[in-house]
Amino acid sequence: MQTAKPFWNSLVFKLFFGLFIIIVPLVVVHIINSFYAVQVIKSQVAQSNKNMLNIYMDQIDQSLDGVGNYIFQLSEGNGDLLYLQENIASDYNEYLEAKLRLYQSIASQSNFYTTIDAIFIYSNVYKDMIYTQKFGDSYIERYTTVREMTRLFEEGPVHLSYGRWMVFEGEYQHYLLHVIKNGDVYVGAWVNMEKLIYPFKHIDFGESGRALITTSNNVPVTHQEFLQEEGIQLTDGPGMYTISGTNENFLVMRETSTKAAFNLIALIPETAVLEQLPYLQRISTFISLGAILFLLLFIFFMRKVFLQPINRIVVAMKKLRKGDFDIRLQKKRSSTEFEMMDESFNTMISEIRDLKINVYEEKLNLQRAELKHLQLQINPHFFLNSLNIIYNLATVKDFALIQEMSKCLANYFRFMFRSNSYFVSLDDEITHTKNYLKIQQLRFPETFSYHVDAPKELVDCKIPPLIIQTIAENSIKHAFNMDDQIEINIKVWIEEDPSYIGIEIQDTGEGFPDDVLSSLERDEPLTTDEGERIGIWNVKRRLSLLYGDKSRIQFLNVEGKGATVRMRIPNEKLF
Repeated sequence: MQTAKPFWNSLVFKLFFGLFIIIVPLVVVHIINSFYAVQVIKSQVAQSNKNMLNIYMDQIDQSLDGVGNYIFQLSEGNGDLLYLQENIASDYNEYLEAKLRLYQSIASQSNFYTTIDAIFIYSNVYKDMIYTQKFGDSYIERYTTVREMTRLFEEGPVHLSYGRWMVFEGEYQHYLLHVIKNGDVYVGAWVNMEKLIYPFKHIDFGESGRALITTSNNVPVTHQEFLQEEGIQLTDGPGMYTISGTNENFLVMRETSTKAAFNLIALIPETAVLEQLPYLQRISTFISLGAILFLLLFIFFMRKVFLQPINRIVVAMKKLRKGDFDIRLQKKRSSTEFEMMDESFNTMISEIRDLKINVYEEKLNLQRAELKHLQLQINPHFFLNSLNIIYNLATVKDFALIQEMSKCLANYFRFMFRSNSYFVSLDDEITHTKNYLKIQQLRFPETFSYHVDAPKELVDCKIPPLIIQTIAENSIKHAFNMDDQIEINIKVWIEEDPSYIGIEIQDTGEGFPDDVLSSLERDEPLTTDEGERIGIWNVKRRLSLLYGDKSRIQFLNVEGKGATVRMRIPNEKLF
């Protein structure tokens, strides 16, 4: 049986693998080039926005630093702050005059520092706050902010970091707060942190891009809902930017303030970055589509022009290997080479078919000749034995027995001379064998007996002639002696598989010698130059020629019974 070839040895695999190793590197180079170009654009966009954040953060830090210096100078060098301290001897009018002067001073500075929402002075003694009023869109908003700051100092600002800017979370807003304490007076300024990102509203970050502020711990101060909806993580990264987002990828760039604990962050969607590369996107799309289209066209072309004709030949060869010599390749329009191959294939199959028929017929003729020769071997063999029997009977002048034997011999040779075919009926073979055994019984009435058991439903079954009689004759020849009683039993039956019949010839002699039985089991020839044991070889050879592997013959010794020969042949009717 021919072993299956590995799939990588097929022509189809080699063709597509060759195309694969050519196309794939080109596509990979294109993808790497596109990826590199996108990364370059992202880096350029990130660098541009990083520079913008840096410039604006520098402006904020400079403004915060200027306000911080002013507050420090105000808290240390303005004598009017003394009137806000705890001083029972001071006049209330003096307090009001000092309060007015302080307001005028911070109001003028507040106009100068546009980043700041308000500069304030809070007296813990009088529970009074002086502040500028250029923040908020309404009185209520300003009142709410002032009330939050006042409550902060009234409750005891133990958590304040004096002398530096810090993030303060109010009830409604987040603020940058800078406070310096001078006795019972607090001087400071605050900034609504949302105000710091107002300038970015006029910058195009894309449809969903925006700027926002976080604390130094990356806690968002603005746009918390947007960050949660988009799944954006504001984690620090090693490069100029990080990429985050679940629904859409965003370039995240940050700039940290050097004066306060907050970060300024810009979020730019990747789509806004790639929109700046329309031609590159189009080229990449066309190349990818072109590669796919080329691959599909190549597959279609190879299948139509090359693979289908080859597959037709391969399928025909598989059928031919299974023994179908009637297979022919139909004429179809194809390449000249494949048309020649189809024509050559059909011609070759026709020649092989004719050659095989001739070889088969020659083989049958040889088998017929061999079978005829085997049958001719049997006829003279028994004929000579029959003459010896008549001679012996004439010697003892037993004329009655000679008449009986002559009748049996006549029937016997009548069967032999009229049998000129490869098969006879089981009934004829059994009758012929009985004639032979009857002759032997007439010769040795005291020491020989036989028994035949064959079902009537098998009388029309066809078997090779003389296969039972030959084995019985062999048993008499090798098992019989004048001192011991011998019996031959012949039995025919239907096997468990009804398409086969079994035949058994058994004697009561000493059985096969060990060396003979060993040779029979190894299927070694037993014939000698003198023709000994030619009968067994003859039967085995004829069964092999007529039935091949469908027949079986077995030789064994059965304890207490002697030599046994069992045959198994197909159950076929003669007519």
